Amino acid sequence: MASFAIEVTRLVFKTLSVFSPQTAGQLAFRLFSVTPGRKPKNPKEKALLTAAATVMARGKPVSLSFSGGWAMARHFEAEPGRVAAKRILLVHGWGSRIDYLATMIDGLVAGGADVIALDLPGHGASPGRTLTMPAAVRAIDAAWRHFGGFDVSVGHSFGGASLACAAGGLVCDVPSHAARRIVLIGAPSEMKWLFKDFGRYLRLSPKAQGALEGMVVRLSGRRIEEFDAAHVLGMLTVPTLVVHAQDDKEVSADHARRYAAAGPNVELQWANGFGHRRIVSAAPVIERINAFIHAQDRQAAA
Repeated sequence: MASFAIEVTRLVFKTLSVFSPQTAGQLAFRLFSVTPGRKPKNPKEKALLTAAATVMARGKPVSLSFSGGWAMARHFEAEPGRVAAKRILLVHGWGSRIDYLATMIDGLVAGGADVIALDLPGHGASPGRTLTMPAAVRAIDAAWRHFGGFDVSVGHSFGGASLACAAGGLVCDVPSHAARRIVLIGAPSEMKWLFKDFGRYLRLSPKAQGALEGMVVRLSGRRIEEFDAAHVLGMLTVPTLVVHAQDDKEVSADHARRYAAAGPNVELQWANGFGHRRIVSAAPVIERINAFIHAQDRQAAA
């Protein structure tokens, strides 16, 4: 049974939709874009943040500005002696922050990489209380401009989808940025399902739902259907590793299958048993990502 607050919210949208479906859709989009609070929700998250502090302290903070705002990143330099280190852009998921990727950061640096970990707007050390896909793509563009490009991009969940959309140039006023290799972890393959689910959750009328999805066009210049990350990767033919758990309860494994069907450049690696969140800290996952990132170097050495 829905809570009293949810029922009241649904009633408000139902009433507003009668008088102005456009206003209802715009208001729903604002609600859709609000990011979760940054404070740990439970003792487990608090412990993770505490444990990550040592790793975070090794990263150099970098401020990145873009049209409409700014975001924070941390630069974790490769271990001394790594003259040909891969430069990696690492992006977290919705409601997360780079601190929760500390184990992966450690593993990637140890594997021979320069890691730039980006806190998306409204998350971690970045300001704001909202996030949209266009804003995420603009933050990625800011990182790209500041560091002059990346050999590899690695993204978890919404961060993975954002990297794919950035690679495809899906925000009309932002140039496409495709790394030489892409890694997507537990990432959605398209965005329309999120809007449909949210609309059903609020019980929006068809016209209000249309106004909600129309906000995407206003912000990016493209329809929601065009934000299809699987289609982008198939068109780009960039070597891509998709890591997903079949027991992921937040992003269905069907999204991983859509990626795998996009083209021969996409390799699917199941990481069953690690769900949606533990997957980013799982040793076998980090080992597999390192192998993918450095595959060409090892083949050349052999």
